[in-house]
Amino acid sequence: MTRYRNPFVLALSGLLVACASEQPAVPAPAPETDAPPASVATPTPALRGQLLGVAQGADVELALLAIDLSGRPRALLGQAHLRGDGQALPFHLPLNVVPPSQTQRVELRGRVSQAGRLVQRLPARAITHLRDQDLGPLHLVPAP
Repeated sequence: MTRYRNPFVLALSGLLVACASEQPAVPAPAPETDAPPASVATPTPALRGQLLGVAQGADVELALLAIDLSGRPRALLGQAHLRGDGQALPFHLPLNVVPPSQTQRVELRGRVSQAGRLVQRLPARAITHLRDQDLGPLHLVPAP
Protein backbone atom coordinates (compact mmCIF):
# COMPACT_ATOMS: atom_id res chain seq x y z
CA MET A 1 0.00 0.00 0.00
CA THR A 2 2.88 2.35 0.69
CA ARG A 3 4.23 1.89 -2.80
CA TYR A 4 1.12 3.69 -4.20
CA ARG A 5 1.25 6.46 -1.61
CA ASN A 6 4.39 8.17 -2.93
CA PRO A 7 3.15 8.66 -6.56
CA PHE A 8 -0.22 9.82 -5.21
CA VAL A 9 1.41 12.42 -2.92
CA LEU A 10 3.66 13.52 -5.77
CA ALA A 11 0.69 13.94 -8.18
CA LEU A 12 -1.34 15.81 -5.56
CA SER A 13 1.49 18.21 -4.78
CA GLY A 14 2.04 18.81 -8.52
CA LEU A 15 -1.63 19.66 -8.90
CA LEU A 16 -1.48 22.10 -5.98
CA VAL A 17 1.62 23.80 -7.40
CA ALA A 18 -0.04 24.15 -10.83
CA CYS A 19 -3.17 25.70 -9.32
CA ALA A 20 -1.22 28.09 -7.09
CA SER A 21 1.04 29.44 -9.84
CA GLU A 22 0.44 32.90 -11.30
CA GLN A 23 -2.19 33.38 -13.97
CA PRO A 24 -0.86 33.88 -17.51
CA ALA A 25 -0.79 37.44 -18.77
CA VAL A 26 -3.96 38.62 -20.50
CA PRO A 27 -3.34 39.01 -24.24
CA ALA A 28 -3.41 42.57 -25.52
CA PRO A 29 -6.70 43.58 -27.16
CA ALA A 30 -6.78 43.53 -30.93
CA PRO A 31 -6.16 46.93 -32.52
CA GLU A 32 -9.34 48.72 -33.48
CA THR A 33 -10.07 49.18 -37.14
CA ASP A 34 -12.21 51.76 -38.89
CA ALA A 35 -14.46 49.07 -40.41
CA PRO A 36 -17.80 48.55 -38.64
CA PRO A 37 -18.54 45.15 -37.07
CA ALA A 38 -19.88 42.49 -39.40
CA SER A 39 -23.30 42.51 -37.71
CA VAL A 40 -23.71 46.22 -38.48
CA ALA A 41 -22.36 45.96 -42.03
CA THR A 42 -24.87 43.31 -43.09
CA PRO A 43 -28.19 43.87 -41.31
CA THR A 44 -30.67 41.01 -41.38
CA PRO A 45 -33.62 41.73 -43.67
CA ALA A 46 -36.94 42.05 -41.87
CA LEU A 47 -40.60 42.82 -42.35
CA ARG A 48 -41.94 45.77 -40.38
CA GLY A 49 -45.39 47.18 -39.84
CA GLN A 50 -48.16 47.78 -37.34
CA LEU A 51 -51.02 45.57 -36.23
CA LEU A 52 -54.24 47.47 -35.63
CA GLY A 53 -56.91 46.42 -33.14
CA VAL A 54 -54.87 44.21 -30.78
CA ALA A 55 -56.44 44.11 -27.31
CA GLN A 56 -54.35 44.97 -24.26
CA GLY A 57 -52.62 41.89 -22.83
CA ALA A 58 -53.37 39.71 -25.87
CA ASP A 59 -50.64 37.39 -27.18
CA VAL A 60 -49.74 37.87 -30.84
CA GLU A 61 -47.89 35.34 -32.98
CA LEU A 62 -46.64 36.27 -36.45
CA ALA A 63 -45.10 33.76 -38.81
CA LEU A 64 -43.65 33.99 -42.29
CA LEU A 65 -44.28 30.63 -43.95
CA ALA A 66 -43.34 28.92 -47.20
CA ILE A 67 -46.60 27.40 -48.47
CA ASP A 68 -46.80 24.52 -50.96
CA LEU A 69 -49.30 24.22 -53.82
CA SER A 70 -51.83 22.40 -51.64
CA GLY A 71 -51.85 25.29 -49.12
CA ARG A 72 -49.87 23.57 -46.36
CA PRO A 73 -46.96 25.25 -44.58
CA ARG A 74 -43.61 23.69 -45.53
CA ALA A 75 -40.99 25.95 -43.89
CA LEU A 76 -40.83 28.66 -41.25
CA LEU A 77 -38.92 31.65 -42.62
CA GLY A 78 -39.46 34.03 -39.70
CA GLN A 79 -41.36 34.26 -36.43
CA ALA A 80 -42.23 36.89 -33.80
CA HIS A 81 -44.14 36.84 -30.50
CA LEU A 82 -45.63 40.09 -29.16
CA ARG A 83 -47.99 41.29 -26.44
CA GLY A 84 -50.74 43.77 -27.23
CA ASP A 85 -50.95 47.09 -25.42
CA GLY A 86 -54.35 48.31 -26.69
CA GLN A 87 -52.80 50.56 -29.34
CA ALA A 88 -51.27 50.05 -32.78
CA LEU A 89 -48.68 47.34 -32.18
CA PRO A 90 -45.43 47.77 -34.15
CA PHE A 91 -43.67 44.59 -35.21
CA HIS A 92 -40.24 43.69 -36.59
CA LEU A 93 -40.04 40.21 -38.09
CA PRO A 94 -36.47 39.11 -38.97
CA LEU A 95 -36.30 36.95 -42.08
CA ASN A 96 -34.46 33.70 -42.55
CA VAL A 97 -33.63 34.27 -46.21
CA VAL A 98 -33.88 30.88 -47.85
CA PRO A 99 -34.98 30.97 -51.46
CA PRO A 100 -38.27 29.06 -51.71
CA SER A 101 -38.67 26.58 -54.53
CA GLN A 102 -40.72 27.46 -57.60
CA THR A 103 -43.69 25.46 -56.29
CA GLN A 104 -43.98 27.49 -53.08
CA ARG A 105 -45.35 30.89 -52.18
CA VAL A 106 -44.52 32.92 -49.08
CA GLU A 107 -47.21 34.23 -46.73
CA LEU A 108 -47.33 36.27 -43.55
CA ARG A 109 -49.84 34.81 -41.12
CA GLY A 110 -50.81 35.87 -37.64
CA ARG A 111 -53.06 34.99 -34.74
CA VAL A 112 -54.08 36.74 -31.55
CA SER A 113 -55.08 34.82 -28.45
CA GLN A 114 -56.33 36.05 -25.12
CA ALA A 115 -56.60 33.82 -22.05
CA GLY A 116 -55.68 30.83 -24.23
CA ARG A 117 -58.49 31.45 -26.73
CA LEU A 118 -58.08 32.49 -30.36
CA VAL A 119 -59.82 35.87 -30.71
CA GLN A 120 -58.38 37.44 -33.88
CA ARG A 121 -56.31 36.51 -36.89
CA LEU A 122 -54.34 38.23 -39.60
CA PRO A 123 -55.60 37.19 -43.04
CA ALA A 124 -52.80 35.52 -45.00
CA ARG A 125 -50.79 38.15 -46.82
CA ALA A 126 -48.64 37.12 -49.78
CA ILE A 127 -45.03 38.33 -49.66
CA THR A 128 -43.56 38.47 -53.15
CA HIS A 129 -39.99 39.50 -52.29
CA LEU A 130 -37.95 38.35 -49.30
CA ARG A 131 -36.23 41.63 -48.62
CA ASP A 132 -36.30 44.39 -46.04
CA GLN A 133 -39.70 46.08 -46.34
CA ASP A 134 -42.34 48.02 -44.45
CA LEU A 135 -45.85 46.56 -44.76
CA GLY A 136 -47.59 49.50 -43.09
CA PRO A 137 -50.73 49.07 -40.98
CA LEU A 138 -52.30 45.59 -41.03
CA HIS A 139 -55.86 45.01 -39.88
CA LEU A 140 -56.82 41.99 -37.80
CA VAL A 141 -60.18 40.27 -38.24
CA PRO A 142 -62.24 38.36 -35.64
CA ALA A 143 -61.49 34.65 -35.49
CA PRO A 144 -64.33 32.31 -36.53
